[in-house]
Amino acid sequence: MEISSKSMENAIRFIFFSFLLIPANTQLESNQKGYISAVISTKGLDFAKDLLIEKAVSSIIPLQLSDIEKSAKIPVVGKVRMGLSDIVIYSVDFPFSSIATGDSGIVLVASGATANLNMKWKYSYKTWIVTISDQGTATVEVLGMVVWLKAAVINEEGTLKLLLSEYECHVKDISINVDGGASWLYQGIIDAFRGKIMSEVEDAIIKKIKEGIIKLDSLLQSLPKQLQVNSVVALNVTFMDDPLLTNSSVELEINGLFNGADEISVSNYYSKRAQNFLSCNGLAKMVEISLHEKVFQSAASVYFHADHMHWTLNKIPESLTNTAGWRYIIPQLYEQYPNDDMKLHVTVTSPPVIRIADHDVDTTIYADLTFEVLDSSEVVSIACISLVISASCSAEIHRNNLTGSIKLTNFTSSLAWSNIGNLNMHLLQAAMSTVLENFFMPDLNLHLRNGFPLPLPHGFTLQNAEIVQLNSKVMVRSDLSYTEDMISRPDINFLATA
Repeated sequence: MEISSKSMENAIRFIFFSFLLIPANTQLESNQKGYISAVISTKGLDFAKDLLIEKAVSSIIPLQLSDIEKSAKIPVVGKVRMGLSDIVIYSVDFPFSSIATGDSGIVLVASGATANLNMKWKYSYKTWIVTISDQGTATVEVLGMVVWLKAAVINEEGTLKLLLSEYECHVKDISINVDGGASWLYQGIIDAFRGKIMSEVEDAIIKKIKEGIIKLDSLLQSLPKQLQVNSVVALNVTFMDDPLLTNSSVELEINGLFNGADEISVSNYYSKRAQNFLSCNGLAKMVEISLHEKVFQSAASVYFHADHMHWTLNKIPESLTNTAGWRYIIPQLYEQYPNDDMKLHVTVTSPPVIRIADHDVDTTIYADLTFEVLDSSEVVSIACISLVISASCSAEIHRNNLTGSIKLTNFTSSLAWSNIGNLNMHLLQAAMSTVLENFFMPDLNLHLRNGFPLPLPHGFTLQNAEIVQLNSKVMVRSDLSYTEDMISRPDINFLATA
């Protein structure tokens, strides 16, 4: 199968992430676990199989076969030298196909296939006096073709290696229609070339399968181990362990933790291994992608250590950006800096704590809110309030991105320091509630709404996705569609500063 287009490569990326991700030995155990898993159901395997056949056929058509020459003895005529040239398969149809899994790999069978060929014929023979020759065209219909292959993919140092173990192509019969020529020509071609045409078709298909497997193996091994999300963070997509095969699904795991721009993995922050991701039998959707809470914790940790979790609150009313608006809450602020402009600056002081419970995602954010006054073009830090913010999060799907929103649940506040004397924390508590709910949370949601991309190949889109939070994981269950001209996803700025 000659892979000659980007669309074919994109299709193969998903196909071999699904029904060919079968280990040579599914009983092997390993201590290595991933934090993102994908479970491809029977429905997903059928989708992948049909897409593979469609793309494989489109990539090999038209298929040129070798010229054939042969001498045959024709009654009455005598010895005739005949030849077929420009033999081209211009269409192939596989009406029936099936996929079956086993301990040593996966078997794909496409049966009942028909193929149509065009070709040119010629012949020549000698009489006592002259050499007689003729030429013309013919069409051939291949009937009852069966293509069968068995393959496996193994994990080799975090990348995938494709192994083709067995393969076969068998043509049951052909029908030849000769245009023009002498009356004996049709039967002569049938007798001389029937078996040769059938074997040429079989050999050509097998050759293309071998070539395609080599190209696909090269493609799989070239898949990146890291997906750059933006200039700050990248997702570690190294494959972990061997894929897991069941009688109704295939599961694979990737590392799934976020790395910083310096390519230092944050996986050292997490010593506890992830547990088995396989969550359900009889999955109604094509694919289930599970993300352990440590995936989100790693993203938060990367952004925090990259110093990207601090920002000035924007879009707050003018009454809160001038000391006059605070004169009844912090009287000494207005007394020392009357009618001066001011800013509220938020600094997250440690990586947010993210916990995924059943049907809920909770987070705790430790932050400092600093009051800054613009006094004679000089920025003066006046006071700092320490906050412990409890919030609930909801996960959503936008295209292929896992996005979310956050809502304030509760908070506590305390005075960290002040350059203007003691503050009335009881009055400030009510003001902080307004600031957090109306300005801080909307600012966070602006950063969260783009989310981050789920590890799907370009061209595939989630369809009718459902989200479930369960057992410390967010699970996305979805069908898939494939569009060759799908617009690339925009750059992601998950939790990045504005």
